[in-house]
Amino acid sequence: MTFGAASHAGPLHVIAARVIVAMIMFATVLTGSARAWPDTSTIQDSLLIGTAHDGFECVDCHPDIEDLPRTGRLTDVVCADCHETEHVAYRAHGRGTVGVTEDIPGCRDCHGTHQIYPASDPRSTTHATRLATTCGHCHENTDLVKQHDSLHKRPAEVYASSVHGAASPDGNGLAATCLDCHASGGDAHRILGSGDPESRINHFRIPETCGECHAEIEREYWEGIHGIHTARGETDAPVCTHCHGEHGILSTDDPRSQVSPTQVAEAPCAPCHESAFLNEKYGIPAGRLASYIDSYHGLKSRAGDTEVANCASCHGRHRILPSTDPASMIHPDNLAATCGACHPGITDVLARTPIHATSLGRRTGWPHFVAVAYTIVISVIIGLMVVYWLIDIGKHMRGVLRLPQVRRMSGGAVLQHGLLTLSFTLLVVTGFALRYPDFFLFHLLFAWDGGFVVRGIVHRAAAVLMVGACTWHVLYLRTQPGKQFLRDMRFRRQDAKQFGEMILYNLDKRLAQPRFSRFSYVQKVEYWSVVWGSVIMTGTGVCLWFDNFATRFFSKGFLDVMLVIHFYEAILATLAIALWHMYATVFNPTVYPGNPAWLTGRVPKSWHAREHPEDESGG
Repeated sequence: MTFGAASHAGPLHVIAARVIVAMIMFATVLTGSARAWPDTSTIQDSLLIGTAHDGFECVDCHPDIEDLPRTGRLTDVVCADCHETEHVAYRAHGRGTVGVTEDIPGCRDCHGTHQIYPASDPRSTTHATRLATTCGHCHENTDLVKQHDSLHKRPAEVYASSVHGAASPDGNGLAATCLDCHASGGDAHRILGSGDPESRINHFRIPETCGECHAEIEREYWEGIHGIHTARGETDAPVCTHCHGEHGILSTDDPRSQVSPTQVAEAPCAPCHESAFLNEKYGIPAGRLASYIDSYHGLKSRAGDTEVANCASCHGRHRILPSTDPASMIHPDNLAATCGACHPGITDVLARTPIHATSLGRRTGWPHFVAVAYTIVISVIIGLMVVYWLIDIGKHMRGVLRLPQVRRMSGGAVLQHGLLTLSFTLLVVTGFALRYPDFFLFHLLFAWDGGFVVRGIVHRAAAVLMVGACTWHVLYLRTQPGKQFLRDMRFRRQDAKQFGEMILYNLDKRLAQPRFSRFSYVQKVEYWSVVWGSVIMTGTGVCLWFDNFATRFFSKGFLDVMLVIHFYEAILATLAIALWHMYATVFNPTVYPGNPAWLTGRVPKSWHAREHPEDESGG
């Protein structure tokens, strides 16, 4: 056989014995005296006493030793001479490449060399409390795992954090170890791949494997619908590992466990019951997860309530049966008892209320009729409120426009602002619709055949419109009025001073507000924020739009960074407009119902004199 890495040196007394033997050998060579060489019983007493090979002589395993002292390297020990059965069984380890691939572990990699103890001995490397570490020597080796295309990364480390691994180091001989799940036919050396029908981790044998410790649960599983389909040979029927995991099995009390009360609906159940393929194949109704989450039980569960009902509370944990089965917990005749576990005294009528089709989500009957009626009523009432509000604000705005006016924006500037407003609004709606398609407004706008194709077209068209508006503004800045505009928009030391004065004024620590010139610090911050945001969004947007071209010059990682910047800059810009700009130009009590400059380019003289008393340009 071939062997992998060298075994550990062993206990201190073994190391000491080897040092003594080495010293004697060295002395023998120097003196040429064979009488200084110890007999094999001395070595045997030092290395093998108390081990599984206690009583063996050196030549029993090293037959090439003919005389002493021995020089040169000994040939590899052939364990198969005595352990033929184990040798044959072990050749299936590592996809059957033992003896072919040198890095597949050999006997001594698991058992050691001279200090080999029975598996029942705590000193043995194959003892239950040390087995995971022994297996981990290879299975935690990332280079070896990658070379042999192992599906599991760091299984020993994951196992150590599981309920089984946490129990094994404490000496609990009942806790499952590597061999309990992987050794087939009770043979610790017969470790087969999951594709082998005789493997204990084969899909169809996993319930049986787990059932050796969890017999009652195994019985319930085979009686349930999942076990019935597994017994029929259905590979997509879930087994123990689908719900509980493989190496990192955690207690149901652990919030990290996927079968914990707050995780069970979305982690183990949803992947199958939200699968379009499985729903079609087995005739399972879709949308069960969404309807549960929208229910009282689901909302409480998402809030962290571990006592509220989840999937297992109503359907069972392992003996899960369809509602048509009289033994099912959700059979109509059993619903009162099932619901009564949490709601004592519940009536049969209330217990039969469909949980996955609550009144708010039903599409037929009186609840649906009332929902449609209310939708119409809400639309009419809120619509009339909006119309009234528009009429009212229109009245106030006309009153503002009748006052003596002073020009603040040229006609070109008004149009630039209008194009920027339109393009920005379209970009926000169509951009966030891609990220949050389930939001009711975006769903209403684009949830139709071809809707999201249109969304993409509108988004790019709006981007071109914004770039055009920005280009127009840059050209304007090259004119004489534009140059003066740019000079007036520069930050000055006075802006910082006025910011502090305005804070004191708003806190009633100052009698009068600062006297602003043509542009206040608020307007300067807004303007340069738009410049900054436009540059960032244009640069990142171009990279994302023409990604194939961009990858000729930049890495995929660079484009990923551009996507992140594009998304979060959009959030920042949207919030800034909604909170800062809208307040300053519409909802500020001194401005409401709004600054009319964006419509006419003019503002009332009284408003201008109050807000910009130091503006010598007059507008």
